Amino acid sequence: MITLYPLKFELNLFELVWGGNRLKPFKGLPSDLNDKIGESWEISAVPGRESIISNGPLKGKTLNALIETYGDLLLGKTVSSLYGTNFPLLVKFIDAAEDLSIQVHPNDELAQARHGCFGKTEMWYVMDAVPDAKLYCGFKTPISKYEYQKRIEDNSICEVLQEYSVSKGDVFFIPAGRVHAICGGSLVAEVQQSSDVTYRIYDYGRLDLNGEPRVLHTDLAMEAINYAVTDTNKTYYEKKLNKPVCVAECQFFTVKLLDINRGFHRKLYKYDSFIIYMCLQGNCTIEVLSSRGYDGGDKPELTKISLTVGNSCLIPASVADVMIVPNNLASTTKLLEVYIDNKHFNK
Repeated sequence: MITLYPLKFELNLFELVWGGNRLKPFKGLPSDLNDKIGESWEISAVPGRESIISNGPLKGKTLNALIETYGDLLLGKTVSSLYGTNFPLLVKFIDAAEDLSIQVHPNDELAQARHGCFGKTEMWYVMDAVPDAKLYCGFKTPISKYEYQKRIEDNSICEVLQEYSVSKGDVFFIPAGRVHAICGGSLVAEVQQSSDVTYRIYDYGRLDLNGEPRVLHTDLAMEAINYAVTDTNKTYYEKKLNKPVCVAECQFFTVKLLDINRGFHRKLYKYDSFIIYMCLQGNCTIEVLSSRGYDGGDKPELTKISLTVGNSCLIPASVADVMIVPNNLASTTKLLEVYIDNKHFNK
């Protein structure tokens, strides 16, 4: 069996009615002004949209196929015990050239009952935003289901949503049930549960790419919505150089921000989880220092990868520690580090 190594993946772009032309150049690809690329699914196990490995001896295999073969060596023992052979996360880059629909996602219980899948709690890291960019997240005043229905009917639902101005570096946490929408002008990194279930509540009367009205799910959304007012929508954190800063943490994922301008050693074994790195700025080299879980502690055949801006990689749980080295020490490399922390489950 091939020893696992840092995994990179083939391009997985999606054209959407609200998408723009920034994702391709962000990823180092030629673009067209007419592009409407809304999402880059960086690492996905969603059926029909799953990631395919692009590097090393496992090139061409799907992420799901690797999980079937390697199990907890890829996922981590705790993650594997919780999720079996299901990869629990989906990470994306999003270019919102226009406003996304007002929407909500169901929790695990409702999603399982209705769709046989995970619910969707997520977080956003704003990588860039035009002046006056904004988003909606949560209610600014409590409303009832009756008021919700009336405001959908008279197109006034946005009047009761909390509106935030956004700028580069802002972080928002969106648990299942919280009504939200990214508005036009933002480039966002998203970390979420592995689910493609979205209840579209209101869409400004917009047509889809085929000129047809977009489907709304206002009735399905009614039972999924948390109608209370919350004050935890935006996350405030202290920026630190060469030190991991936690910007989101829940039972479904932990996300840390790494701003580095020197070699950075990460001991990963304590998390008992796969690790995802999303490169938001700069370029770096990630080198495996040691692995575990194999007879003799064999190192992978591929011990070093280059990670460029706009791209992501998956470090298997069998990798014990890595060294991350910016390719240009005169500037800062920015990464999101994503994993499932076993401290939420091991008591």
